[in-house]
Amino acid sequence: MAGIGFELRRMLRKDTLLGLVQAYAYASVIGSGPWVLSIVGILLIGIFSASVVIPGSLVTQFQTSVTYLVACSLIYTGLVQLAFTRFISDRLFEKRKDMVLPNLHGLLVLVLLGACVLGTAALFIALPGLGLVYRLLMLAGFTLMCGVWVLTVLLSGMKRYKAIVLLFGVSYGLIVVSALLMRPWGLEGLLGGFVLGNYVLLVGMWLLVVREFNPSGPIIAFDFARRAMLYPTLMAIGLLYNLGVWIDKFMFWYFPPTSDAIIGSLRASIIYDLPVFLSYLSIIPGMAVFLVRIETDFVEFYDKFYDAVRGGGSLEYIETMRDEMVYSIQQGLGEIAKIQTLAVLVTFVAGPVLLDALGISRLYLPLLQVQVIGAGLQVGLMAVLNVFFYLDQRRTVLLLCVLFVLLNVLLTGWTLAYGAALYGYGFALATLLTLGAGLALLTRRLNRLEYQTFMLQ
Repeated sequence: MAGIGFELRRMLRKDTLLGLVQAYAYASVIGSGPWVLSIVGILLIGIFSASVVIPGSLVTQFQTSVTYLVACSLIYTGLVQLAFTRFISDRLFEKRKDMVLPNLHGLLVLVLLGACVLGTAALFIALPGLGLVYRLLMLAGFTLMCGVWVLTVLLSGMKRYKAIVLLFGVSYGLIVVSALLMRPWGLEGLLGGFVLGNYVLLVGMWLLVVREFNPSGPIIAFDFARRAMLYPTLMAIGLLYNLGVWIDKFMFWYFPPTSDAIIGSLRASIIYDLPVFLSYLSIIPGMAVFLVRIETDFVEFYDKFYDAVRGGGSLEYIETMRDEMVYSIQQGLGEIAKIQTLAVLVTFVAGPVLLDALGISRLYLPLLQVQVIGAGLQVGLMAVLNVFFYLDQRRTVLLLCVLFVLLNVLLTGWTLAYGAALYGYGFALATLLTLGAGLALLTRRLNRLEYQTFMLQ
């Protein structure tokens, strides 16, 4: 299927400064647009509601509630995201498009039913004594977001990046408007707007998939649940990667010296959450470089290499394409390192001014600087994992994800025990060590690529 790579190559083919700027701007919007739109939308609701919602703590309760919905839904759906994407990819390779929509419906039924059961149990345990309307809205939000993540990953696999950004923009615009209109109803009004927007987002994504894969045959199927098609390694990878990204946040939320009770059993860490949010804005340029390099140079030579293997190309040509693949990976990782180093330098220089402009104490500056480094390293780790996925090295990715989770837990726990001077270093060091291990394994894999490729035939 035609993907983002064709669009980026068309822009880069102009060989002008304007074409280069267009390509990277396009990649930054496509790669980071959905989560930037969602974060900005939630912040706008908080800013506009602060003067109306009484008491003002309800705004914090709303933002904390949404953060938990995002984190828990991502971790839960991580079990199926990658595995189902691989299932759909295999069916499309077999030219069995008729199996896509029925199996998507089957997966959504299982995911949404599981979300209802887990959400109901968690809400009665974590939020005892709170209003029934609030708990029902939280359950609806959790269930809808689980469906959104499943469809987001499927549409990403289909390279429908533009549609995803557009749908997120429209839906979160609706969330802001509807939440502001319903803010006189307090926390329930804000959550009601959030639920409404995510319902529109889910329906819009589903209609897009239906349009792509015209309904024919059965409405629902569970072929993806067959033992031969489950891909347990991909299920574990999806769960562990999302857990690794969030586990340090949960540790800071539930470590009493670094957190505050917000609503029911839900806690937040003001000292940790603000720097983390600001640091993730710094990876937008790195994500743009990641998309441009992976979806253009690397994919081009990757296709040529395996086409030559399948088509009986000469050994010299196969080795040349392998060398070009390696060079494109080196170039991509090098450019990510350069752009994220620049982001770190900008943070060191402009950090105090940025914090002053946002009304945040400069005491947060050291933690912000460490988090920017950690976020930049995470972009590099994502790039390495992505290359391993292209090479179908699922066990290697699983090993790295296990390492990522364990290191993040151990090192974050160590920093919490040591004191505030080391806050943030746990995640940064865990990401650095995992990235280093990934680079070592990738180098070894690429050095033996031709041998292992032919031995698998």
